[in-house]
Amino acid sequence: MKKTILALSALCLVAFTSCKEDATAKINSDNVAAAAERDANAADYPVISFDETEHDFGTIVNGTPVETKFKYTNTGKAPLVVSNIKSTCGCTVPSDWNRDPLAPGESAEFTVKFNGKGTNQVQKSITLTTNTEKGSEIVKIKAFVQPDPNAKNAKAGSAAIKPVK
Repeated sequence: MKKTILALSALCLVAFTSCKEDATAKINSDNVAAAAERDANAADYPVISFDETEHDFGTIVNGTPVETKFKYTNTGKAPLVVSNIKSTCGCTVPSDWNRDPLAPGESAEFTVKFNGKGTNQVQKSITLTTNTEKGSEIVKIKAFVQPDPNAKNAKAGSAAIKPVK
């Protein structure tokens, strides 16, 4: 028992005497100031503001291609980067966007082409991958697609069968 107490006392003595250096003396005040400034600026995300977040093409005839432009502005305090734009399907194609950083206050735009296929009310979403706080933004297009009056009226199950030679 005496040996255990003696060994424990020796261990404590070594532990307390080896930590004589003052940790606060190792702190560089310049590094603390630089870290505080970096952390303050990290909260300044760019903010993207759109002229419109949903565009309505109105009533269109099936198969009529249409397009629109979405204009956006960086209303934040940091440069805005739009790294990718994609749609929910292949019938809607975003293009012509600026991949360079957009300074605060600057504006840009991108084009969305819709092939006009569908029936009745059609709505598509376009997702922008950005460096905003959310990381992505969504805009939408919609249209009411009417059947083409010049198209042949085919009934279900009325396909013609061609003979094989």
